[in-house]
Amino acid sequence: MKRIIILGAPGSGKGSQCQWIAKFYNIPHISTGDIFRKNIKEGTALGKKAKEYMDKGELVPDELVIDLLKNRLEEPDCVENGFLLDGFPRTLSQAQALSYFLKAKESEIDAVIYIDVDDSEIMNRALNRRTCSNPNCKAIYNISDNPPKKENICDKCGSPLFVRDDDNEETVSKRLRVYHEQTEPLIKYYEEVGILKKVQGQKVFQDTVELVRAALNS
Repeated sequence: MKRIIILGAPGSGKGSQCQWIAKFYNIPHISTGDIFRKNIKEGTALGKKAKEYMDKGELVPDELVIDLLKNRLEEPDCVENGFLLDGFPRTLSQAQALSYFLKAKESEIDAVIYIDVDDSEIMNRALNRRTCSNPNCKAIYNISDNPPKKENICDKCGSPLFVRDDDNEETVSKRLRVYHEQTEPLIKYYEEVGILKKVQGQKVFQDTVELVRAALNS
């Protein structure tokens, strides 16, 4: 059983790493976005509360996010197999609440993987990213480092590629600023706890995979 948190700035490639980690360890990949959508779709009381904030364009308060996450971690797949948290915790208060919750269950986080990528590289990745328009594919390319064989056409399914609305300098800069302000303190927190494993993100996906695998095995 593995209980893992993955940290990294938006565009660091942590989402891609999550896919193989969850599959390799046979643990559910849990993101706050997925939890919100699931609860809103099912019309739960917590989901309705979250929707009120989201409809106003406001951040969902920590207390509500934590309650939603606790419910998810008490589901059988997490209790039996462990979990991979992506996008939570985002703040120090969320990290502390998670620690208290797990301790009450006589449990704890095994490892926190931090994928470190320079802001300049993240900006470059975003501005050069192209995404498959097929909702069943969603393959991602980088026209600089990993271009499609045919310009603006997906290698896998032949659908057109497009530039996401948020892949622009202004949006990426704002996201990075928020990340540094809110989430970076978690790095120090988990360093002090003694479970942080820092990995330097590589341009080649598989190279990062090997570094993450080695960190989890150390």
